[in-house]
Amino acid sequence: MAGTIYLVATPLGNLEDITLRALRILREVDLIACEDTRHTGKLLKHFEINKPLISFHEHNEAERAGELVDRAARGVSIAIVSDAGMPGISDPGYRVVQEAIEAGVTVTPIPGPVALETALAASGLPTDAFRFGGFLPPKTTQRRKVLEALADDPATLVFYEAPHRILTTLDDIIATLGDRPTVVARELTKVHEEFLRGPASRVLATLQQRSSVKGEITLLIGRSTSPSRMVGTIIERVKLLIGEGTERMEAIKQVAKERGIPKREVYRLLEEQR
Repeated sequence: MAGTIYLVATPLGNLEDITLRALRILREVDLIACEDTRHTGKLLKHFEINKPLISFHEHNEAERAGELVDRAARGVSIAIVSDAGMPGISDPGYRVVQEAIEAGVTVTPIPGPVALETALAASGLPTDAFRFGGFLPPKTTQRRKVLEALADDPATLVFYEAPHRILTTLDDIIATLGDRPTVVARELTKVHEEFLRGPASRVLATLQQRSSVKGEITLLIGRSTSPSRMVGTIIERVKLLIGEGTERMEAIKQVAKERGIPKREVYRLLEEQR
């Protein structure tokens, strides 16, 4: 009988955030594949779990995915863990899931902490719609292209960012998107957890006053609130709702709420398009 591959979410920092189900699975599996055996070893030691470990990180994921799936197909139960959060979300895991599905091996997620959702919930930015973009490109030119392509996106934008790039990234946000509401969520669930909220320029000024910026960072950017930039998307959204059967005034009301602008502004833009 084939084994199962479990995707086990682990704490972002605070060990108390691990779930009872995650602990049970880690105790029951035959093998644990982890991003850093030393890091996971400390977690397992804290909870008195003793299981064989095998490395599974971005540099060996392509070749090791097949090996793990082969083992699971032969009846071995395997837990996949990353250093923090859910495997496969900007961490190794996608390839092994893809190959397991193709091979008919069961993949079972064990939910738990995820940095993007943790940061979003406490950000103070709209949560009704968000777009997660993983890590932004490391070079300014490519990073600005990505941001420019998302300029009219009506959702809150969420990214992970390296601490040594956060200042230049905030510069790029201001240059491409304007001085939007921005949140830098740093060291989530850890002793030095911090949320910096405000216009991008103010968040940047705060960080520039520090000798250095350290820790894991989740970066959130508020949606566009400029009617001139959103005219097309506003009109398209209203027409889409009407096409789905929503009454015209109700559609206007809904879109105004989504975009954070007055109903009369949505109505005016529609009238100008007639």
